Amino acid sequence: MKTYSADKHFDAARHVSGLSQFLDDMTVPEGTLHAAVFYAKTAHAHLRSLNTAPALALKGVHTVLTAKDIRGENQIGGIIPDEQLLADKDIHFWGQPLAIVVAETQALAREALHLIECEYEVLPVITNPREAAAKQQLIMPPRTMQCGNVDEAWAKCDIIVEDKAESGGQEHLYLETQGAFAVPTEGGGVRIVSSTQGPTAVQRTASRVLGLPMHLVEVDTLRLGGGFGGKEDQATPWAVMAAMAALATKRAVKLVLPRQEDMRMTGKRHPYSSDFKIGLTKDGKILAFEATIYQDAGAAADLSPGVLDRTLFHCTNSYFIPNVRATGISCKTNVPPNTAFRGFGGPQGMFLIEAAIYRAAEKMGMEASEIQRKNLLREGDTFAYGQVTERCQAEHAWESADAAFDIATARKRVAAFNAANTLHKKGLAVQPICFGISFTNTMMNQASALIHIYSDGSVSISTGAVEMGQGVNTKIAQTAMMVLGVSEQTVKVQSTNTSRAANTSPTAASAGADLNGKATELASEALRERLLAVARKELAANDSDILMLKNEKVWKNGSETTLTWKALVHSAFMQRVKLSEQAQYSTPLIHFDKTTMQGRPFAYHVYGTAIIEVTVDCLRGIYEVDNVQVVHDFGRSFNRTVDVGQAEGAIMQGIGWMTMEEVIYADNGRLLTDALSTYKIPDIYAAPKQIDVRFLESSDNPLGLMNSKAVGEPPFMYGIGAYFALMNAIKAYRTDATLLLKAPMSPERVLTELYEPIGELI
Repeated sequence: MKTYSADKHFDAARHVSGLSQFLDDMTVPEGTLHAAVFYAKTAHAHLRSLNTAPALALKGVHTVLTAKDIRGENQIGGIIPDEQLLADKDIHFWGQPLAIVVAETQALAREALHLIECEYEVLPVITNPREAAAKQQLIMPPRTMQCGNVDEAWAKCDIIVEDKAESGGQEHLYLETQGAFAVPTEGGGVRIVSSTQGPTAVQRTASRVLGLPMHLVEVDTLRLGGGFGGKEDQATPWAVMAAMAALATKRAVKLVLPRQEDMRMTGKRHPYSSDFKIGLTKDGKILAFEATIYQDAGAAADLSPGVLDRTLFHCTNSYFIPNVRATGISCKTNVPPNTAFRGFGGPQGMFLIEAAIYRAAEKMGMEASEIQRKNLLREGDTFAYGQVTERCQAEHAWESADAAFDIATARKRVAAFNAANTLHKKGLAVQPICFGISFTNTMMNQASALIHIYSDGSVSISTGAVEMGQGVNTKIAQTAMMVLGVSEQTVKVQSTNTSRAANTSPTAASAGADLNGKATELASEALRERLLAVARKELAANDSDILMLKNEKVWKNGSETTLTWKALVHSAFMQRVKLSEQAQYSTPLIHFDKTTMQGRPFAYHVYGTAIIEVTVDCLRGIYEVDNVQVVHDFGRSFNRTVDVGQAEGAIMQGIGWMTMEEVIYADNGRLLTDALSTYKIPDIYAAPKQIDVRFLESSDNPLGLMNSKAVGEPPFMYGIGAYFALMNAIKAYRTDATLLLKAPMSPERVLTELYEPIGELI
């Protein structure tokens, strides 16, 4: 690992020392009750009867709540109203909540679950998106994004390749499972502490289900033990259930899902199955690309429409393709509603175009990297969705990676190894990325910040951003520190609370720092100008004198004065100068027409290039990731520690998705990979031997925070390169094979691909 001397992550010391507080660390009031969720043990059925009386009769059980106890609307669907909080008639997935048991202890609540009696009329189950599409089980009508004229372009192509590509789901596996704590408040309201990426979404949905106005629902989030998109919309039901139970019992209620139930009851990254057709000239220029994309949405919409849009936006990745037609079909299946996951559909789209390029290169007898390099975006090129590239770094990132790591020499090294070894083979892949930054729903690209400067000089910041390990609080604090010229000890970023920051967007889409940081910057600048006006009087400065705040002092014309930050604030307070400021930031320029699938959905794009090298043991099918060498476009990073940490973590998570993490449902819709004994994630032994992340020397980014670029999601896509590096290693051993384009490339799949089937076992 490369070490950087850079700004620190402010939360790191608290995390490693155990001082950071999460939901389960809260000291709950005496008399707090505990809730557990009774869920369906079938994937598709009519609910014939639900008898909760035996559970209610258990001593220590206070109540058992079902759909009939909901005061408001039994509906938690965010984009499309198609998902009930508690099923009342029809069951659509194994794990769908049916009832809430509230008891004196968690153990009692869980014991009572086993006493509930339930009868079903079992119905046919669909777990395959193509089957769902064939039966017209769709979340919404198909969407098509296109540019140029694909039909005419085929005649101009020297090479045309058609095939199918599939990418699997991915479990979020946040360290902190889903949970919430709710307390009734005066006036019939409720306060909810929720492990959520979207406090406003929890507030809005709780308001609807509980039949309360939003001002009677307060939601607070201190920090999360991981989210990755899994606590965007899918944190909401558990918070609403806790609130419902608190209002019903007039007691505080805590609800935390056990790991296995969390895995069974929540949605994952969307699996995709896609057909593609790609056309190229004989020298490798891509002229046309067509795709039909089947998205497994699960049993309800959740965030699937937005995820599908982003898949369509990113299905050309870093390449300029003049003729594109991509159709996305969101398919309704009988598994838990799939949801946001780091990249929000982008990785699935990028995998598809990379699979198409791989297959085309295979047919043309050339390296995939030759096709990749020839088709990289350039300044002024137009994406298929109508946005024109600005400050395009695609070629710059590739050339910088080549200069830093020497792709040609790496290929020679791999070839020499493969020539010298029979039972071990190396594979190499180059993976460029281009990822758009902004919520694809234009309305969501807004944020507010509230800053109080107290009379002692300390600074309090409230925004809609949720800290979940990614360092957003650090960047927000740094923003205020740089603008106001104060130290880390002077600034505190408060919990995310709907009473202080209203109508917020979730912390997602890599936009948390950009949106909330920009709002913080605006509020800080307003306060700074107000304080400098006071300083000008205190120092009897002329209009031509340049004043600034730095190191908790006022500076005049580049020299430090005796006027301290605390003295300045005290003077402003004594003069009744306003020391609070609320600011709103809305991302400029962006717009998108979903009827034409054209517009400018992104403020800017992030670019980068990775070279990934792997070694495969051809006897056992196991493998090692040797090197991940990256040149990444961070913009002008102002905290390299946070940024590199995000990049390395994202890369590892992307490699996991592509190489070992496999979500498997039985034909009856039951999740089989519902524990860490059956669901494999990368551990320290699976980590690459070397991850080398370099910073691309790039231009300013005025639409990012302090000219930086978002970093949470884009590096995830480098993991796609690990898949194709493994494919190349397998091909080095089995040169005549035509390998399936199906991820993840688990060790089991590697082993089966290494050897030609010899017939059925007897």
